[in-house]
Amino acid sequence: MRVFVPAETRVGERRVAILPQVVSKFAQLGLEVQVQAGAGSHAFASDADYVAAGATVVQSGDMAAALAGAEAVASVRPLEYSHAAAMRAGGVSVSFLSPAADIETVRGLRDAGATGLSFDLLPRISRAQSMDALTSQSLVTGYRAALIAADRLPCFFPLFMTAAGTIQPAKVLVLGAGVAGLQAIATAKRLGARVSAYDVRPASADEVRSMGATFVSLDLEQLAGAGGYAREMSDDRASRQRELLAPYVAAADVVITTASIPGREAPLLVTRSMVEAMSPGSVVVDLASESGGNVEGSIAGEEVRFGEVLVCGARDVASQMPVHASQLYSMNVFALLGLTVVEGSVVVDLQDEVLDGCAVVHNGEVRNEAARLALQEGA
Repeated sequence: MRVFVPAETRVGERRVAILPQVVSKFAQLGLEVQVQAGAGSHAFASDADYVAAGATVVQSGDMAAALAGAEAVASVRPLEYSHAAAMRAGGVSVSFLSPAADIETVRGLRDAGATGLSFDLLPRISRAQSMDALTSQSLVTGYRAALIAADRLPCFFPLFMTAAGTIQPAKVLVLGAGVAGLQAIATAKRLGARVSAYDVRPASADEVRSMGATFVSLDLEQLAGAGGYAREMSDDRASRQRELLAPYVAAADVVITTASIPGREAPLLVTRSMVEAMSPGSVVVDLASESGGNVEGSIAGEEVRFGEVLVCGARDVASQMPVHASQLYSMNVFALLGLTVVEGSVVVDLQDEVLDGCAVVHNGEVRNEAARLALQEGA
């Protein structure tokens, strides 16, 4: 049995689905690892490293044969149509596959009679924790967001008491206390900032306080959705929330926003007027800018100024730390594919709730409703 790792083709993507140090683990499953030449270069994994670990390096000209011959194909971003369509019937693709957005990948998997497993849809249950790539990559993005903010802020993060006077610590406000938010809190605290945070979910207050931060309490209905995610709110509640958050945003030197709802556009938490009320030199980092943005006017991959406040629209943040992001992702891939190996074969058993939950396409059948609708609209 073979698992093939193609080089990522999206501009800005520096991760790789399997690193050399994890190749031996796949061998324990009976999976031979094949890697496209240069696939790991951005994560500082050379072709020689893969060969030394027991993997086979495939030249780009042999891609079609590698895709057709592999029982599984592991990538970070969804495969291009041509690559998905070149897979063998019954082959399994593992990636961050968005059912509605990555419709060409879905089309390719359907046409090939292949299966597409998406980390975006992985059930949030205890037995799937080792496979939870959304969580592992959020760990990276939250950490990186705090570093971006500290780098852009024209002030110290920590308190300094010197002979020349006392410098007060930076005030950091984190909006959204999921994995990314909690890691942003922890990193900002390590850097010495005074941190506060807000989240709509009731369980978040204790989590925020456990990180040494102050929880911002608003007199609003708490919103907790399935799987520990926040659920969508009404327009009236969203407007009231922004109104109540405005003074906290204005008082902060740094605002880091991390709120997202799977499969939906990110909620608007901070308006332009709220940003403009911040002190000159303040910094906003919007981790949700790729999915619509938590901050009005933020642009993914760009830094814009609203008056004298810098707004950083995050893009490919996990790829800015490709070594550890790839290491964590490799283990997520290993854990998920481990569920599919049965008596020497790769089999996606939909009786397993994890596989059932994340199978967008199964043996050519498009199972996800959002993907089916997108296919119909694009027909």
